[in-house]
Amino acid sequence: MRIIVYGSIAFDRVMIFPGTFQEHILPNQIHNLNVSFFIERLEQRRGGCAGNIAYSLHLLGEQPQLVGSIGGDADSYMQYWQQMGLSTDHVAVYSSETTGGAYMMTDLKNNQISGFHPGADSCDTVLQLEDYDPKETLMIFSPRNNHDEILRYVQQCQQLGIRYIFDLGQTIPTFSGEELRMMMNGAYIIIVNDYEFNLILHRAQVTKEEVLGFTEQLITTLGDHGSVIESATDRIEIPICRVEEVKDPTGAGDAYRAGLLKGLSAGCSWEQAGKLGAVAAAYAIEHYGTQEHRYTFAEFAQRYQENFNKPFPLTVN
Repeated sequence: MRIIVYGSIAFDRVMIFPGTFQEHILPNQIHNLNVSFFIERLEQRRGGCAGNIAYSLHLLGEQPQLVGSIGGDADSYMQYWQQMGLSTDHVAVYSSETTGGAYMMTDLKNNQISGFHPGADSCDTVLQLEDYDPKETLMIFSPRNNHDEILRYVQQCQQLGIRYIFDLGQTIPTFSGEELRMMMNGAYIIIVNDYEFNLILHRAQVTKEEVLGFTEQLITTLGDHGSVIESATDRIEIPICRVEEVKDPTGAGDAYRAGLLKGLSAGCSWEQAGKLGAVAAAYAIEHYGTQEHRYTFAEFAQRYQENFNKPFPLTVN
């Protein structure tokens, strides 16, 4: 199966603040905020939702089609991908733009203040969906700062019969209720966290029952409470995979999606695919940065079996 991963490709600038934000913010002065945080460590890493998902898919033996756009400052990012043997044919380069950047400051209690500069992430990509076999293609729409292009590609998927995953996360507020209903109606899967789901219900003026009628499966991620995969007739609770040490939760959701996609492409059950996602997320949490974790397929399989006491559902070469 051909997996198309559409979304943001960015640099993550991770800043570690050796204190707590709470100590520096006066609740009765929140309307007049003027604070400065002295950063202990600043690191730049490869990131972006699409980049993160594609990276973990590669670790799991897939060759995803990455679709996004970068600026003229991302040569090292693309060289890294090419050295891994991954195609960058559908990554548009805008030399006069800067690559999208996420700026994340985290305190000692894992509270986070973030900002995102889209840069080239707002520019168009070139993807000819007519060239793909609908029966052998699965496309995931992860967050990206290009409202009109997302709508256009979703409509093309609907017209061509290509299965797609609605996973627009932080960009949900940029779409109208009508647009959200259009994109969800016919989606193979809708993936959200619990906050995003309530935001969709409010913004699109729909009920949970209506959302379940739009899609084959609704997947809700719940942080350290695992995830839930449900349809109009079934509900499966997916536990978390045990984590040796929590170092950085950023990117865990993207790794989860990669594990899920790997399972679906291999014909696994929904429960098996969700558990593959849980294992992939655990590896990401144990490392600083969203593309710094490593594992062999055999190591991944062993961890699955140890956590869930079930046979690994994929073939280990």
